[in-house]
Amino acid sequence: MTEKQLDCALDLMRRLPPQQIERNLSDLIDLVPELCEDLLSSIDQPLKIARDKETGKDYLLCDYNRDGDSYRSPWSNTYDPPLDDGAMPSNKLRQLEIEANNAFDQYRDMYFEGGVSSVYLWDLDRGFAGVILIKKAGDGSNKIRGCWDSIHVVEVQEKSGGRNAHYKLTSTAMLWLQTQKDSSGMMNLGGSLTRQAEIESSVSDINPHIVNIGKMIEDMENKIRNTLNEIYFGKTKDIVNGLRSVNSLDEAKKQNNLQAELFKNLKQRQNAPK
Repeated sequence: MTEKQLDCALDLMRRLPPQQIERNLSDLIDLVPELCEDLLSSIDQPLKIARDKETGKDYLLCDYNRDGDSYRSPWSNTYDPPLDDGAMPSNKLRQLEIEANNAFDQYRDMYFEGGVSSVYLWDLDRGFAGVILIKKAGDGSNKIRGCWDSIHVVEVQEKSGGRNAHYKLTSTAMLWLQTQKDSSGMMNLGGSLTRQAEIESSVSDINPHIVNIGKMIEDMENKIRNTLNEIYFGKTKDIVNGLRSVNSLDEAKKQNNLQAELFKNLKQRQNAPK
């Protein structure tokens, strides 16, 4: 019964507005407290922003950079609040983490023209894993509000010899948009999408891990954006056009009369003696 309850709870959360995930998740845990751990580990929540006190740079908070009640900054590699024995990547992986943060900071700036990004890596027995986080909120306008949160979890298994690696990517994007205009009123649109991809690629100085992961995430985000645009915005446009005609009543009447006249003439021509 618990497994069925979990499936129903996850199905329900997928249909609720992403900007209200935290409140809805809290209410759901109150209803079924025995599912608390499963729900928290299964449901991605909107990313929160913190500021590194040492560097002055913003970074994103998630379960992957949390140890107890402290969060690790990818810029200074320190925990806030301070933590002496917090989990840290190895020296080699920390160097890769620094390079990845710089690379995806440029990616974020080119694609999103703002926002915050963070990359966190951790060691595995045969390779490593990491998460790439990107958050872009609206410009604060009262008429148009919105937010994009993307969470990319990647697992890298290095093959013997280190010349090839297997990459497994799980990406989740949460998007919501709210407009408030006197002419059209309020429109609230939002949703989330999760996709997976796996590739095996060579690893070299010309083609390092960051390049391989970057190509996967770039391709995945483009696919997710296109799907969200088609599902949410395209479908909304079809519904609006189906409910409300863009033509005036006079134009619609003229069009109907013209169609009736063409049909009448066609019928007469078909019935005329040959």
